[in-house]
Amino acid sequence: MEEIGVEETGLENVDPPWFRTKAVAVHLYTASGAVLALLILIAAFQGEAVKALWLMLAALLIDSTDGLLARRLRVSEALPFFDGAMLDNIVDYMTYVFAPMVLLWSGGYLPEGNAGVVFAALPLLASSYQFCRVDAKTDDHFFLGFPSYFNVVAFYAIVFEPGPGTLAAVLVVCSLLVFVPIRYVYPTRTIAFRRLSLTLTALWIVSYAVILLEMPEPDPLILGFSILYLCYYFGLSLYLSAKMLEAHREREATE
Repeated sequence: MEEIGVEETGLENVDPPWFRTKAVAVHLYTASGAVLALLILIAAFQGEAVKALWLMLAALLIDSTDGLLARRLRVSEALPFFDGAMLDNIVDYMTYVFAPMVLLWSGGYLPEGNAGVVFAALPLLASSYQFCRVDAKTDDHFFLGFPSYFNVVAFYAIVFEPGPGTLAAVLVVCSLLVFVPIRYVYPTRTIAFRRLSLTLTALWIVSYAVILLEMPEPDPLILGFSILYLCYYFGLSLYLSAKMLEAHREREATE
């Protein structure tokens, strides 16, 4: 009888069960953000804004860690037929954009009547465009255009209560910035200043939790640090974008 080698049977390509099981677990971890989006909406309609912010923090933590888990456990190899990036985008749209806008609208933070609906719809439309762009996340690990952090906008709107007109203006500006090709730092992946960005981002997340614990009168020092982090994030993004634009112009001038 002719002997059949392992290569001919393809058995060497059979992955152990745990390899796929861990990949499925990572995808379920990501998908749990969709459940959190539902809970945010429920909290919003129950008038529990702080509870909704806690749920948004949980969604943020999941989004900050699921990509790292997916890369380390090689989920794309274990389940090549399943598009984890698409799942991530769907969940992010719900937790970063849709649920926060419903929270702001239902809580009366936006102008009354149809105007409030229009201002809530602007981020939905702008983010729909951004989430479908193939270059929304660049090869060198930046976000191209404002990265739809409307969950962060909702957090500060509820903490500071700036007034419907001011909040509406902020939403318009952020929606427009989605279309402006500025590169924004991807805190967990951008190489430049990565260690500093990770440290400050972790501290910002802690400050987010502390502020919620102290609501409705959070410590001014914690609030100050939280705002300084935003200045760091946007300042670094503008600085790095300007440096890359300058380097691009210099290359064009020498060609």
